[in-house]
Amino acid sequence: MILLTFFLGLIANFIGYIPPGNINLTLVRITVNRGFNHALQFIIAFSCAEFIFTFIIMHAAKWLSTQVHLDVIIDWVMFALFLVLGTITWLNRTKPPKTKYSEHASIKYGILLGFINPMQVPFWMICGTYLITHEWILDGNAALIIFSIGSAGGAFLCLFLYARFAQYIRSKFALSTRVINTAIAILFFGLAGYHVVKRVYLAVRPKVAISTKA
Repeated sequence: MILLTFFLGLIANFIGYIPPGNINLTLVRITVNRGFNHALQFIIAFSCAEFIFTFIIMHAAKWLSTQVHLDVIIDWVMFALFLVLGTITWLNRTKPPKTKYSEHASIKYGILLGFINPMQVPFWMICGTYLITHEWILDGNAALIIFSIGSAGGAFLCLFLYARFAQYIRSKFALSTRVINTAIAILFFGLAGYHVVKRVYLAVRPKVAISTKA
């Protein structure tokens, strides 16, 4: 049961970080601009924060699922976050990478984003509640600690592969830092736009449905 709990956390969170988002795109930018060692520091720090974050969210999953308008708040927070990240990346796209970075900068960044990670809230609300209600994992502290360790491992593994892939693409195709940063900035803006369109669509849809019925 312990191994199953661990691997459920690992597999669930590995899959959760495959789609492009604020974390893996930020990691790609760090890999390209600062190098793989800084990316690895970011991954380790983020995974440690992810362990704590998952443990807290899994405890609060049932309560969070009952909160009204939580999805609306998360969407607007993600819009603001993607917009800020996209703007920062866009403004710095033409600047040459620094030759030296603060030794602990990537570690601090990893810890910060590990706790400011709104996208994981709905993910664990759905996934966590499903696993607990179907008794795939227990909801005691010991089981959730094991699950959270697996979750941290899944995040580490997926982000490590992202960093390796970014390093490979950078060396194989000799892409400039400007091209990669521009592409990442556009992805950030696209994700910000997605959250706006989603909220507008969900706000308009009930009115359309009512007018259709009338």
